[in-house]
Amino acid sequence: INFNTNNACNWRCIYCQVPDLSKGAAPKLDFALLEDELKFFLHDVLHGDFYRRFQVDTANQVIKDIAISGNGEPTSLSHFAQAVDTIGGIATELGVLPHSRFVLITNGSLIHHQKVKDGLKTLQSFGGEVWFKLDSATKAGRKQINQSAQSVKSSLDNIRISSELCTTKLQTCFFDVAGNGLSQPEKQAYLNALKIINSTSKVDEILLYTLARPSMQPEASQLSALPFEVLDAFADDMRQLGFKVSIAS
Repeated sequence: INFNTNNACNWRCIYCQVPDLSKGAAPKLDFALLEDELKFFLHDVLHGDFYRRFQVDTANQVIKDIAISGNGEPTSLSHFAQAVDTIGGIATELGVLPHSRFVLITNGSLIHHQKVKDGLKTLQSFGGEVWFKLDSATKAGRKQINQSAQSVKSSLDNIRISSELCTTKLQTCFFDVAGNGLSQPEKQAYLNALKIINSTSKVDEILLYTLARPSMQPEASQLSALPFEVLDAFADDMRQLGFKVSIAS
């Protein structure tokens, strides 16, 4: 579910697949339209011929999750908590929840705002979870990868807040920039951050991946996916700290 139909985000991750990305926040949400569109779509999937029309394989004829994500940072929406409640209510009414996952995919930069904290409480009430982006634990890495000036400490504080309010998992994208691979300083800083998270937050799972879709940012030509073996070896270091780690293929 895309709150950021204006392609605006408060970060500019260099691997982002959104074209014409701009700095900004989500536009005002038309709640009546959200309700109409979501009910129509879910009814089409559950009771219509959606699977037949799009020739979906029988094994995949299931709603795995309802994900709040889109073309920018979704928590920048002015009435974020209300939107979470609306989506959760409709999905519950139509029988999608609690059988499917209800996921917020976020860079976590606004978690400390009260409207977002209220939204996380609502998300938790529907059995949902937060996928919190942490691509780098160094100042230089965050500036290069996410174009963010927010400190590592602020992200770690927000991870703690998020995990206290709702089930929270880390989501991390590692990739090659200009042939430099995954550097030892980046790896060590990330592991150090995990040690802090271990002692301050209720987070025990990491969703690890590399580039899966072409970037639409100016840096695209410098980026490439990391081999599975590199991710898997680093994942073992994370597992040694007590985290469950899955690697998206």
